Amino acid sequence: MPKYIAAIDQGTSSTRFILFDHRGQIVAVDQKEHHQFYPQSGWVEHDPMEIWIRTQEVILNTLQKSGIHPSEIAAVGITNQRETTVIWDRTTGQPLHPAIVWQDTRTDEICRDLAKSGGQDRLRDKTGLPLATYFSGPKIKWLMEHEPKVSQAIENGTALAGTIDSWLVWNLTGGKNGGLHITDGSNASRTLLMNLKDRQWDGSLLDLLGIPRHILPDIRLSSQLYGEAHGILEGVPIAAILGDQQAALFGQTCFNPGEAKNTYGTGCFMLLNTGNTPVPSRNGLLTTFGYQLEGQPAVYCLEGSIAISGALVQWLRDNLGIIQKSGDIEDLASSVEDNGGIYIVPAFSGLFAPYWRSDARGVIVGLTRFIHKGHIARATLEATAFQTREVLDAMKSDSDIDLQSLRVDGGMVVNDLLMQFQADILNVPVTRPKVAETTSLGAAYAAGLAVGFWKSLDELRSNWAVDKTWIPAMESARRDRLYSGWKKAVTRSFDWINS
Repeated sequence: MPKYIAAIDQGTSSTRFILFDHRGQIVAVDQKEHHQFYPQSGWVEHDPMEIWIRTQEVILNTLQKSGIHPSEIAAVGITNQRETTVIWDRTTGQPLHPAIVWQDTRTDEICRDLAKSGGQDRLRDKTGLPLATYFSGPKIKWLMEHEPKVSQAIENGTALAGTIDSWLVWNLTGGKNGGLHITDGSNASRTLLMNLKDRQWDGSLLDLLGIPRHILPDIRLSSQLYGEAHGILEGVPIAAILGDQQAALFGQTCFNPGEAKNTYGTGCFMLLNTGNTPVPSRNGLLTTFGYQLEGQPAVYCLEGSIAISGALVQWLRDNLGIIQKSGDIEDLASSVEDNGGIYIVPAFSGLFAPYWRSDARGVIVGLTRFIHKGHIARATLEATAFQTREVLDAMKSDSDIDLQSLRVDGGMVVNDLLMQFQADILNVPVTRPKVAETTSLGAAYAAGLAVGFWKSLDELRSNWAVDKTWIPAMESARRDRLYSGWKKAVTRSFDWINS
C-alpha cells in the first residue's frame, strides 16, 4: 500500500519535489534554482529545458535521499508558476523560444492595442481579468508575431503551447512519444482565453488574439487521474494540476467561502474563496478559477496579485549588495525603529492589483541624509505589507466580507518583523500554519483526493495546525499615517513610461 503523496512545485526561481505522509507532514524534499534571464528592460525569460532538467534532478535526489521507491508513492500533483508561457515542437520536444515569464512586460503594446476598443476591462465579463501583460494569451500572440520558428511550427501542425504545468505533464507522460497535452482551469483561467463560466477555451477570445485552438492543451479538472508518469517516477499516477496560488489556497484548507490566504514569494498573492459563483471585481482584483474536484462544482476566487515582494529582497541582495543573503534583511531592518520616512514602491514591471498600471516604475521617496541601509531594508519589508493592505481593502469592498484573520505562507513568513508589521497594518491577526509549504501541500492534497489516499476535505482540515499567530499592536493613528504615506508614494510611480 503506497504511503506517500508527492508534489512537483515549479516556481519562478526554483523547482522542488516534496514527499508528504498521510498527516501532510514533509518526509523528504529537494530543491534547485534555475536561471533568470533579462534580455532587455522589462523582459524576463526562463529556459524550459533547464526547468525540465531541474525537475528530474530534484525528483531523483529526493528519492535517493529518502530511500523511497516510486512504488511507495500513491500519486503526484503538479503546481506551477502561472502565466509563464512555453511553445514547443511536439516532434522534437524542444522549446521554440525561451519561456516568457509572468513578470515580463513585452506585450504592453499588444494589450494597449486590444484596449483601444472597449478599454482595459473589455474581457472581464468572460475572463474575470483586465487586459494586462501578466497573462499568457498576449504572450502567445507575441511569440506568433515575432518568432518565425513558432509561426512555422504552427503552420506545420507541430506547435504546442501552454503554461509550465502543461510543459511538465507533457514531458512526464512521454513527451514526443505520446505525452499528454493538458492543463487545468486554475492555469487556463490566467490566459485571457478561457471563459470562466463554462471553463473552456472561448472561440471569440481565440479569434481576437489570433490563436489557433489546436496548439492549446485540453482543460481538465484540478484533481483527477490524468495518466501515469514515465521515467524516474515510472508508473506513478499524475492526479492533480493547480496553479501555485490556487494550490496554496487548497493547502491552507480554505475550502469555505470567506476564507483567505496570502502567499509571500517572488510576488505576493492573496486569494479569497468566493464559492461556486464568479464574483466580479469593481476594485481592480482578478476574478479567477480556484479549483474543481471530481463530482463537485467549480470553486472561484477573488485574487489580488502583487508583482514584486520577495523579489525586492533579492534586488537588495543581488543588485545593490546591501545584504549577503535574503535572511539577513530582518536583522538589518530591525536595527532601526521605523522606515525613517522613506517608502519603496517596487513597480519594477508596472503595478498589478489593484492599479494595473503598466506605465508605473519603481521609486524610493522621502530620502534625506538621515537615511541609511537599515531604513532601506525596513522599507523593503514594509512595501510587501502595504501592498497586501491595498489588496485586502479591495477584497472587503468587492465581497462585503470582513476577514477575521489571514492565513499566510511562502518564503517570507519566517520573517517575524514583516509578519508583525503585516498584522499591524491590516489590523487583523496573521496566522502561519505548521506546514508552511502549503503550495506543494495543496498539489499533494488534490492528487491524494483523486486516488483515495485521503477521503474527504474534512480529513485534510484535520491536518491543518497553527504554528504562530501575530496579533495587531499598532495604534490606529500611526497605522493611518503610515498607510497614507504609502498611498502618496504609489502615485509617484505613475506615468513613468510614456505610452
